[in-house]
Amino acid sequence: MIDLAPWEGPWPDDDKDANFKNDVALYSKLDPLTTLENLSTSTGIPVGSLCRYILAKWTSAGAEALMALGATAVTRMTDVIAEAESVGTDEARVKAYHDLARQLGWMSYPLEHPEVYDSQHETDVAASANPTTTGESDGSK
Repeated sequence: MIDLAPWEGPWPDDDKDANFKNDVALYSKLDPLTTLENLSTSTGIPVGSLCRYILAKWTSAGAEALMALGATAVTRMTDVIAEAESVGTDEARVKAYHDLARQLGWMSYPLEHPEVYDSQHETDVAASANPTTTGESDGSK
């Protein structure tokens, strides 16, 4: 069995995982079982199965994000940060911020402007409505 015990620390100020540990401590104040028991009652799915689903989904989110973005995009984004950190100045970090904002703007543009696909969609619909056939009879004999 897993003990879902709250955790509040402590951790040193220079701990590389301090942000994560702070998050764990904050969320430890909540009791997730109340929500899971209600969801279990509502769906008929056992609490343990819901816990397994949530843990599996959460722990695989990084891999899912990598697959969605693609290795090239992730590498480009991490390279921007690495370059700024190697320079080590506020100016380099601000430049990295703007570079990342441009990359994310490019990636999110179709989400914010779905009409960019309208012409391609219309072309695809027209093509499927009027398929060209090769080597088939036109029906006349």
